[in-house]
Amino acid sequence: MGEENLNKKVVNATKWSSITEIAARIVSPVTSMILARIVSPEAFGVVATVAMITTFADMFTDVGFQKYLVQHEFKDEEEKFNNANVAFWTNLGISLFLWIVIAVFREQIAALVGNPGLGNVVAVASVQLLLTSFSSIQMALYRRNFNYKTLFLIRMVSVCVPFAVTVPLAFLGFSYWAIIIGNIFVQLTNAVLLTVKSKWKPRLFYRKRILAEMISFSIWSLIEAVSIWLTTWIDAFIIASSLSQYYIGIYKTSTTMVNMIMTLVTASIVPVLFSALSRLQNDDEKFNRMYFNTQRVVSIFIFPLGVGVYLYSDLASSILLGSKWKEAGPVIGIWALTSCITIIFGHFCSEVYRAKGRPKLSFLAQLLHLIFLVPVCIMSSKYGFWALVYARSWIRMQGVLVHFIIMQVAIGIPVMKTLKNVKLTASAAVLMGVLGFSLQKLGSGYLWSFLSIAICALFYFGVLLTSPGIRKDMKSLLKIKAKTL
Repeated sequence: MGEENLNKKVVNATKWSSITEIAARIVSPVTSMILARIVSPEAFGVVATVAMITTFADMFTDVGFQKYLVQHEFKDEEEKFNNANVAFWTNLGISLFLWIVIAVFREQIAALVGNPGLGNVVAVASVQLLLTSFSSIQMALYRRNFNYKTLFLIRMVSVCVPFAVTVPLAFLGFSYWAIIIGNIFVQLTNAVLLTVKSKWKPRLFYRKRILAEMISFSIWSLIEAVSIWLTTWIDAFIIASSLSQYYIGIYKTSTTMVNMIMTLVTASIVPVLFSALSRLQNDDEKFNRMYFNTQRVVSIFIFPLGVGVYLYSDLASSILLGSKWKEAGPVIGIWALTSCITIIFGHFCSEVYRAKGRPKLSFLAQLLHLIFLVPVCIMSSKYGFWALVYARSWIRMQGVLVHFIIMQVAIGIPVMKTLKNVKLTASAAVLMGVLGFSLQKLGSGYLWSFLSIAICALFYFGVLLTSPGIRKDMKSLLKIKAKTL
């Protein structure tokens, strides 16, 4: 594939991916904002612990085949579809097996994650496993072909499902059942629409040789996924085991809200970046240029977003979750601040490892991070909820350090070049933070908060526009948007 043709596909894919994620990230928080004012933090805690189980099981249903289908170079479409069939039937078989296991041992599993007596809830929620096995392969093929327009249409339908199902059930007093049933309907909608619109349809084809080849690549993606799951959920597991459902609801809902805000920027770019880097994996110069350009452009928006949410965390908590969630403010603030650093210096590294066909490196990074993360979470939990929150947030910087080392040693991308690439955006965000902190001392109230946020935003982008390089990036970004809208 020529670079010009690839760039056109990347631009078009980025357009539809951006539109999809922006629309979804606007709709999804609105749904969560409504539910947070109807459903209690304890109910959100129940849903979070159930999600802990379903996300763990869901890793094994996919077995990393999605990434294989995106990254691997096939000789023709028939070979690609044959691999897709093997992946599909394997996913479906594993999903069915795992759901049966969960259903049989539902009470024991519920007790293990701090929800004794809610085994039926776990079993019903796990029906999602069967549904996702129908959609994961189609999504991989769409992403491989940069066909994000179709994914946009399907995503728009699915994000509207909660308004028709979840919210009405919540108003009727179904509590956590409203969210669980709504999630099942979302997955059902995705499965039906993706299957109907996909060019590839499942057929009775299976080859052990193809399975063995896919597993040889995907096993490391699976191991990496398990390590990522541990990184994501070990804190929630400790809170669920040692504290109440109230605190797991506060913690997980707050961090999820921050992630929703951050992924408003990153979710539209990361899938496209992985697909593009995968096509450039054998050309180091173009590969590195794509990586650095993407990192720099994303940093323009992510750094001020993280600093801004940290400064105005109480305002963010009040707007996003309402008066019942006052304790969520500090959680939202510290998670946003550490997230902006982790995203720019850590998350993109994982895409580099996988695009290079070296998922073992991503697993190594996760493993080295877990060696520090697990004991820190266990020890800090002994000192209470807030000690765990702050320790868990800042230990993420150790993960960033690990990525720096692996990127320099194994990939050949120097740490100093990575830091210099985003030096201006990081510096501007820090200066903006100092200004915002000073403005908060001058006044209070909603009106002043919104006014000071506007002043900070103008200051930040004013500083950036003094740099010819940043101006060039922003002009290029505006041209891309103009061409693709």
